[in-house]
Amino acid sequence: MSAPDRDMSLQVPSLPKGRYSSLCSDDEQLDDDESTLWQDEVGSLKGSVYLPKSGRLSQAAKEDSSQLAAVIKMGWLDKNPPQGALYYQRRWVKLDVDYLRYFDNDKDVYSKGIISTAFISNVSSVGELKFDVVTTNRTFIFRAETEAERNDWVTALQDCTRGRQLRNTMSPGSPLAPDYKGYLELRGIRSKLYTVVALDKVFLYKNIEDYRIGVGITSIEMNVGNVKETDRRTFDLTTPYRIFSFIAESEQLREQWVDAMRDAIGEALSNSEVADRIWAEPSNSFCADCGAPKPEWAAINLCVVVCKRCAGEHRGLGPSISKVRSLKMDRKVWTEELIQVFLLLGNERVNSFWAANVPPSEALTPSSCSEERRRFITNKYRQGKYRKYHPLYGNQRELNNALCINVQCSDVLETLSLIFCGADVNCSTGMASCPTPLSLANAHSQLLQAELISHNLNTELPRSEVGGDMEALHYLPQPCVSHNGFLYKTASMARAITERKSKEEFSRRWCTLNDGTFSYYESDKNSNPNGALKASEIVCLAVDAPEKHGYDHTFELYSESERLYLFGTDDPGSHKEWVKSIAKSFIPASAEPLLRLGFERIGRLKCKDGLNLQTSKVGWFALVDSTLHAYLADSHGEEIHLRKLNELSIQQDNEVLVLVERGRTLYIEGERKLDFAGWCAAIQAAAGRGGDTLSQQQLTETDIPVIVHSCIGYITQCGLASEGIYRKSGVNSRVAALCDRFRQDARSLRLREGEHQVDDVSTTLKRFFRDLEEGLFTSEDASNWLSTAAIQDESTKLSKYQVLLERLPRVNKATLQALINHLYCVQRFSELNQMNLHNLAIVFGPTLFQTDGKDYTAGRAIEDLIQYYTLIFEVDEQQLKKQLEEITVIIKVREKLSVKFPSTEPGGHFICTVYLEEKKDTAEQHVKIPGSMTAAELTCEVLNRRNIPVKDKDYWSCWEVCDKEEMERPLHYQERVLPILHSFGTDSHLLIKKHLAMDMMVLYLGNKADASKHGNMKFREERSILGLGLSSGSFHDRYFILNSSSLRMYKEIRSNRAEREWPVKNLKVYLGIKKKLRPPTCWGLTVVYESKKQEKAEKQQWYLCCDTQSEMREWFATFLSIQHDGDVWPQDGLKQVQANRELTTDTRHGNVSLIPLRGSENEMRNSVAAFSQDPLALFRDVR
Repeated sequence: MSAPDRDMSLQVPSLPKGRYSSLCSDDEQLDDDESTLWQDEVGSLKGSVYLPKSGRLSQAAKEDSSQLAAVIKMGWLDKNPPQGALYYQRRWVKLDVDYLRYFDNDKDVYSKGIISTAFISNVSSVGELKFDVVTTNRTFIFRAETEAERNDWVTALQDCTRGRQLRNTMSPGSPLAPDYKGYLELRGIRSKLYTVVALDKVFLYKNIEDYRIGVGITSIEMNVGNVKETDRRTFDLTTPYRIFSFIAESEQLREQWVDAMRDAIGEALSNSEVADRIWAEPSNSFCADCGAPKPEWAAINLCVVVCKRCAGEHRGLGPSISKVRSLKMDRKVWTEELIQVFLLLGNERVNSFWAANVPPSEALTPSSCSEERRRFITNKYRQGKYRKYHPLYGNQRELNNALCINVQCSDVLETLSLIFCGADVNCSTGMASCPTPLSLANAHSQLLQAELISHNLNTELPRSEVGGDMEALHYLPQPCVSHNGFLYKTASMARAITERKSKEEFSRRWCTLNDGTFSYYESDKNSNPNGALKASEIVCLAVDAPEKHGYDHTFELYSESERLYLFGTDDPGSHKEWVKSIAKSFIPASAEPLLRLGFERIGRLKCKDGLNLQTSKVGWFALVDSTLHAYLADSHGEEIHLRKLNELSIQQDNEVLVLVERGRTLYIEGERKLDFAGWCAAIQAAAGRGGDTLSQQQLTETDIPVIVHSCIGYITQCGLASEGIYRKSGVNSRVAALCDRFRQDARSLRLREGEHQVDDVSTTLKRFFRDLEEGLFTSEDASNWLSTAAIQDESTKLSKYQVLLERLPRVNKATLQALINHLYCVQRFSELNQMNLHNLAIVFGPTLFQTDGKDYTAGRAIEDLIQYYTLIFEVDEQQLKKQLEEITVIIKVREKLSVKFPSTEPGGHFICTVYLEEKKDTAEQHVKIPGSMTAAELTCEVLNRRNIPVKDKDYWSCWEVCDKEEMERPLHYQERVLPILHSFGTDSHLLIKKHLAMDMMVLYLGNKADASKHGNMKFREERSILGLGLSSGSFHDRYFILNSSSLRMYKEIRSNRAEREWPVKNLKVYLGIKKKLRPPTCWGLTVVYESKKQEKAEKQQWYLCCDTQSEMREWFATFLSIQHDGDVWPQDGLKQVQANRELTTDTRHGNVSLIPLRGSENEMRNSVAAFSQDPLALFRDVR
């Protein structure tokens, strides 16, 4: 390069100076108290940040993150409230191109109010330091700290709204045309909000009028949202910052809202604009590796567009070789320059380098298996086996010089060839002003060259000198770890260990750990090992509990190839040394602090963060008691307290473990089934493990045990007006069952009215505190609390109580405050529940202090804590007043609401509405349903009322009809009706009509030799996109075998291993499939699987489609025959059933009415005794 040319290349255009912005991440935690979500409070005084050059940012910047919009200006302002009061409220205000938003403080994620800039008609300065923001029919007044600040805001707002077409009302043609809208009740603020789902956002407005004028409360970005159905009319919208609990007006509307919000999440996470542009180059429409059509992924540093299956193998190479990104989800990375690089090169041109020498025998096809893909992609990119070698290959100096020359022109393919044949992208150019090829490309305005180089600054170049297949390494093993000695080993396994291994099942082996290889030999005399396991192949090490197997101390090793190795010893010192050495051999240096923990399980897992659902990253985890320690890629260590999780669930057919904690969601993926199943079981056990002390319980975010929080919440909602609450005891068997359920997993237990009784719940809470190890007040300080109660001087007593309160452990203090707050509220409503301050103290004194209750010392202490609650705990009087007002509303609402359960008679029978032949008013029959009534007896009862004779071959049946799911099921003639009524939804009903297909079904079954069937059907199940609950999937052909014990599903008739298997006794089969699923035929079955496990009920639903009506009838008949042992229809028809019904009475249910319980405990006892002597005595004096 000549001197003039060199001088020319030094002239680098100066980059424009970036505007200063302290735009902080709004990635903060929202306050728990939902009732104060939009209550105005005065904030602290802070300055504002102004970005002088206003205007719209690029679309990529705007869509970068849920909370980092194109902010033009932000800062603190005083705002005049809408009522026009004289005082101002301090607000953190943000202005972007679409909205002016104001918040309680600069940490809040969700605003208190939003004003659409499209509706702002005027912005002007008024008075001293103030300015008006005028919309169609509202004027908002703000006040700045200085005049300059006020002028800056006015200028920014005027620039933002200038040139826009003013809108008077929100119209369907607006950019924010709603996908769904209507009123929803939001729990916490207890009022209905007008809610709008638009594209990838959810907007909340006070009412429809505010929506029409563009003045709202807040907006929720759905790219971090997850929708979960919770009850009949309720559902939760969960974000990392807050859970919004909505209540719809009906169950049907709830479904529509859920669908709309899930569509918004899908919209937020999917954008086909980039994909469409990339596919505009024809060769990019097919995978660069296997040729599959419409590939949606790309290796942005290798410049190839690949399909999903090949992208998985690219990720296995590691980001140092292949940086995999989605065309549809990773919008941030797709700059205009990168898109142009892919359009310029295209898969065809770039493969002229990468795949110039692919032997036909090694080429991939779209149907290639994972092993073939892994081998090919490793050869192609890690080893560069098929690339076209550059003429300068091997001459480093010339390669570097050629790269420096080429980046100054537009030949991007030549640059790619130079880089991946060994040119150093960080080499020196010899020029002070442009020291690297990247700066040289920028100086010559070669933006595409600069883009390619920037993605390869740290790329690991192909290593052709490395022979053989190379597996992807995610870490560097620790050097110089060695250990040896005798261990006892069982045979390796391909499945989890579910039973105890005796000593006889172990064999003594000499084991060594050297040079990153763990080997075991027949004895210490042998030179050839029986087997070996490379440290790089170990993915998990689990330390078993002592005496779990025949040998006292055992540990399990899980390998990459899905094998499990169990080793044991009776020497605890040897066991500890082996565990330490093996862990050190495969845990990378970046996660070395994990080795210092007393872990029970340690290893490698893939995971996704809640804010980045597109890219998996490798994480190193260690489980210690109830804490999961994690070292994720490119991050420092963190701790996840499992007992404080908001949610812990397994999704996607047991392939994703979802951990939701305050402020983030972590998705742990099942890369391998064997070790992942072990992790899931261990994490769930640790999260649900309730010990005997307060700190060992599952806790809420405020450090209150979940059992205490649940019981208090339930009693507040359902029991504050219950007479004798906490004094009356629950049924012992039900209380014991509740305590056991809470002990197993308090988080999964939901207390529901009707299902759980108030007195059972209150007794459960008392029993929890009574049995608590160390007690609520701790064994060390309990006596000090009791002695303080004897102090006569009120001021001294309260001060001592406060000192003792501060000495309590964190969890004990939070729990005590929550309980005393609850008891304070209980005694405030003593006119309803008869539990005044003294009565509560009598009950809770001995319970909380775990005394015998012979004196009132403990009661006096509790009475003091309740009486002086506001002083001891320094409670905000306004907040307490608001809480009491809310409770009053709850009690009044419960008094007014009519009970929405089936009516009952004094004898305990249910009154049910049954329809004859069709659902209409004239076909209604109100029938008394005793517990023993069968479907056949109900059918006869309705037919008798309508004087309809039952003839031979008249197959009258009782049908369960579900309108929502568009399905129906004929009840078996011996099936009890009452359990069906209890499981009903509001969209289901009972219908008496003829079973027209029964005659043909009976004939079909009579001609079959055995009760079994096999054949092809189209299958679909409800799946969900990772962690989002989005339904997807379609119908697929599957081969089914139905026998007397199970229903098995195979991928095809030649498959020898079933994909799925269900016990046939647990299946409910319905006729019909809802039309929104678009079944391929009209002859479909809806199958519901319900597990019979008491501890954790499970319900699944899927769909089967048959090609003909007769085929559907045969499958249904076979199901019915197997489930009822061939007894499909009574031999003598319904006439005999009718006759038997008239001769029998229901002896299984008594006619005992509830006894009114009032007065003291002795009075209640006397009432029960009197009732047992003369049941009618209670009603003789009724006037």
